[in-house]
Amino acid sequence: MNVLVTGAAGFIGSQLSRRLLREGAHVIGVDSFADFYPRWIKERNLSPFAGDRNFEFFPQDLLEVDLEKILARVDLVYHLAAQAGVRSSWGENFSVYIQNNIQSTQRLLEAAKGKPLHKLVYASSSSVYGMTPTLPMSETSLLYPLSPYGVTKLAAEQLCFLYFQNYGVPTVALRFFTVYGPGQRPDMAFHRFFRAIDEGRPIVLFGDGEQTRDFTYVDDIVEASLSASRRGRPGEVYNIGGGHRERLSDLFPVLEETCGKKVEVVREERQKGDVFHTFADIQKARLDLGYSPRTVLKDGLREEWDWIRSLYQAENEPNRGLK
Repeated sequence: MNVLVTGAAGFIGSQLSRRLLREGAHVIGVDSFADFYPRWIKERNLSPFAGDRNFEFFPQDLLEVDLEKILARVDLVYHLAAQAGVRSSWGENFSVYIQNNIQSTQRLLEAAKGKPLHKLVYASSSSVYGMTPTLPMSETSLLYPLSPYGVTKLAAEQLCFLYFQNYGVPTVALRFFTVYGPGQRPDMAFHRFFRAIDEGRPIVLFGDGEQTRDFTYVDDIVEASLSASRRGRPGEVYNIGGGHRERLSDLFPVLEETCGKKVEVVREERQKGDVFHTFADIQKARLDLGYSPRTVLKDGLREEWDWIRSLYQAENEPNRGLK
């Protein structure tokens, strides 16, 4: 099977590409190497399969790459490319989010019209729920995005539905809840926490620590994405969460046990756009996709901690690539 993965050098995209290659797929990866975080990290994400003859890579923007030519060759599309980050989506940066999250998605969907695709799986976000009053959050909950980032992810999700309804593009949207694990972006909480611990610095916590998150291990996200391409109903949206939520302040003893080091916490003001709680109702994904998260948070954190130490050890090695 020939597969297009957008955002293939990123956190989830690289893990998904690795799994697809392992299953015998021919993967075409597209990634623009946006400067949201250091390029060398993305290059390292690609390094395990950069020489694989079943992996083609286009280091281009989705607004520039020849999508017509690529889509004529593929059976499946996993659309993970996006400008990430809630806190950085305000002000002048919003134009970048419009371009990378909305315009790029619309261009991909336009190119997908009339193509015999089996499925186009779109990576949405729990950020579309924002301040919804219902917990756990279900696919029918009211949507109140609290950040410009959440607005763009919801807009792209709606575009997927429109192209399904009007042109028959077989889109399936997955709302990912707080993904963690090896490869996690540097702006995300556990990455920041682990790096601070490794360097002997205090953890910076935004807010009072009473906020809760539904943490989802990256391997479970990959499994859900594969299941969505096989079993997802076109035009539908599915929550993909870890199945439970954790209070952030309760995790510091877990981090201490994981790292074998004392954790010092410095609290700062809650950031604009940060929601107080996330918690996914995953019943629909269980029924339609056979989704069942398998990774216990403690085990997943151990995997990420080992990866963080390996990552920054590699950063200090000579000839590690461009930063």
